Amino acid sequence: MNHWQPRCGWFYLLYYYSILLLILHVDTTMASSSSAAAAPSSTPWASGLSQTDLMLKDSVLVVDNNDNIIGSASKQNSHVFSNQQPHGVLHRAFSVFLFDKSTNKLLLQQRASHKITFPNVWTNTCCSHPLHGMEQSEVDLPKSVIKGQVNGVKHAAIRKLQHELGIRGLSVSDFHFVTRLHYWAADTVTHGPNSPWGEHEIDYVLFVCVDNAKNVMPLHPNDDEVSNCKWVSMDELKHMFQDKKLLFSPWFRLICEKWLWNWWSNLDATMAGRYDDYQTICEFDPPAEHFGGAGNAQALFTKTSKGDVNKKQGAYGKVTTHKESTLVQLVHVDEVFAALTILYLKPLASNLDKAYIQTKFPKEELAFCNDILVKVSRSFAAVIQQLPPTLLVDILIFYLVLRALDTIEDDTKAFESHAIKIKHLRDFTKNALGDETWRMDGVGENDERRLLQEFPKAHAVFACLQPASQQVIRDITQRMAQGMAEFVGKDLGQGTKDVTEYNRYCHFVAGLVGEGLSRLFAASGLEQPSLAGELKLSDQMGLFLQKTNIIRDYLEDYVDKRAFWPQSIWKKYSATGELGYFADPTTPEVQAKALECLNELVTDALELVPDCLAYMDKLECAEVFRFCAIPQVMAIATLAKCYSNLDVFTGVVKIRKGLSCKLLLRTNNIAEVHNTFYSFAQAIINKAKTARSNGVIDPTFERTKQICEKISLLTDAGAIVQRRMQTKRVIACGALLGLGIYYGEYGTEYKSLVKAGLAVSSGLLWYYGPWTVASSLKDASVLQPEAKAL
Repeated sequence: MNHWQPRCGWFYLLYYYSILLLILHVDTTMASSSSAAAAPSSTPWASGLSQTDLMLKDSVLVVDNNDNIIGSASKQNSHVFSNQQPHGVLHRAFSVFLFDKSTNKLLLQQRASHKITFPNVWTNTCCSHPLHGMEQSEVDLPKSVIKGQVNGVKHAAIRKLQHELGIRGLSVSDFHFVTRLHYWAADTVTHGPNSPWGEHEIDYVLFVCVDNAKNVMPLHPNDDEVSNCKWVSMDELKHMFQDKKLLFSPWFRLICEKWLWNWWSNLDATMAGRYDDYQTICEFDPPAEHFGGAGNAQALFTKTSKGDVNKKQGAYGKVTTHKESTLVQLVHVDEVFAALTILYLKPLASNLDKAYIQTKFPKEELAFCNDILVKVSRSFAAVIQQLPPTLLVDILIFYLVLRALDTIEDDTKAFESHAIKIKHLRDFTKNALGDETWRMDGVGENDERRLLQEFPKAHAVFACLQPASQQVIRDITQRMAQGMAEFVGKDLGQGTKDVTEYNRYCHFVAGLVGEGLSRLFAASGLEQPSLAGELKLSDQMGLFLQKTNIIRDYLEDYVDKRAFWPQSIWKKYSATGELGYFADPTTPEVQAKALECLNELVTDALELVPDCLAYMDKLECAEVFRFCAIPQVMAIATLAKCYSNLDVFTGVVKIRKGLSCKLLLRTNNIAEVHNTFYSFAQAIINKAKTARSNGVIDPTFERTKQICEKISLLTDAGAIVQRRMQTKRVIACGALLGLGIYYGEYGTEYKSLVKAGLAVSSGLLWYYGPWTVASSLKDASVLQPEAKAL
């Protein structure tokens, strides 16, 4: 082995020297060619070369999922689909659409029959690859791409239009860069189910619009590349798609399906930049017939099967969910009893069937709203349904309206551009709440999509709410929509810029919800009017829940390229300056930094707890208190689970279902809630102290310790009350159990039966005895006597 070392050393020196020359070449050529037309090389690049020669000679730009150039590969190797690379090698490409402005027709080409990949298919005007090492540089750097400056790709397009179609006279300024798509497709239609060839590209879509193009740009097709050309109108192309004997390239089909019809119908606006989107790389799996190939390539971007009713938007379902085993769940006997209680003995009762609701709201539309609520949020639905009749439907509709708005915000693929999406967001309140017939198709997945498609039913119920409730919902929805629109154009692939922006985003999507709920509570008469003015406390309640979700959903959000961890925090710990640094915690160094970053974010969220406790202390209605307290105790439990937990970086961390049931049952009064917060604050600080005793130096330790101590101090009184009640519980149940043991030892008749009966009674007393402390909270029927009959 030793005799290879000198040779390898010289190889790496030459390799890095070549890379340095390439970088210098890219910088100088890009600087000098920003507006210049591409001049043909004095030695034609493809002169005398066959398709096989070009496959071996051309060096494509290998990129990562974010379109960063990470290397090069021959055209042949990058298009091989095999067991080693089932989807080939991801590389950069372009697709040109040349329009004749005078006739509004598009030039199509049919690829030659002897093309190695996708022969005989009809496709857009020209599709190929920018290459390394060309005289006119075809390499574009990320900082240029996000500004829409892709001269390298345009140079490549000029080169290939001349090579394939003999088109000359175009310059860089004639091309309009619209957007990018990331797609793949195995060439199974041509080469059969075990095809060794395919495409896996980040494709730059370029539009060119030329007056009288058919006459001023005569075509001279290269027989080695093109077998046919055709100028078509939109209707003619749609008619071609209906002809089952014709084949079309998968990338062309995707672009037509997703964008082309709209862009073509508004060609002037497209060329003027209305649909430009340089930030987003839209991701598409191919039509089903292009799955498979030699490597049995399967879906990259859709992890759930077609028609899966559980499919959610974004990255939901694409990453592992870390759950504890059934055995671990069963070991927690108290949680098992809590689950049984929720399921069978004391389920949260729904008030939807009350006479007040059934007579005030249209039954069919209300039934739809309840059904869709359960499907889009099963756990939250039960919490809403237990609200008093005078408030229940107001909160239900508030939730569905915001869920519809959130569905539009979350969909990263349905809109042709950021500008269109922003317009839909800003017009949502006017359209959805002002027009009883408004609906939206093609946005969201499954149940969320159905909510938008059948939104008139939700509007019918909204129209029957009290005017004060309608006004609150309109106001909050409009302000949230404006906030969401503000963040649409931001590049969130690496998170928010800083804590200020992080807080601002959380305010728009959650803090405003807290404000709206407080105003609805007050408007219902179940809470004091002053609660509507508690803007800061309401905001903090929402921020606490939202930050918990953002912390827990790190990997899902990162995969979805819409992350929210603030850069001002995580960049302190990332050695690479990339948020994805933490997503592979396989080395001790990465593990340590990942946990330090995570713990600072958890601590930041914990610092909201005092305001959350202060808010809940102001509530008077028992049902409203429970509605607010349930998500809060779930959040503190989730933070305790996430703290110092590397599972956050490899999947989604969730608390046990049994624990959720136990927490839900302990939200009857402020003392129970205080006891829960006290317990989890202690659990977090104990984790921190254990790590410190093991030599782990966490930069946030003192800050974590300080906030946990503050939470413990605020909740200690409630915890003491609960501990005293626990003592009485132990004494009472212990006495019954002791009596059973005594009778079993000294009794005369039916010893076994009595012993078993007392043991069971002890268990029932333990779990279902009167162990709830006295509370100042009042039921809605007491606060609103007139509502008792409802």
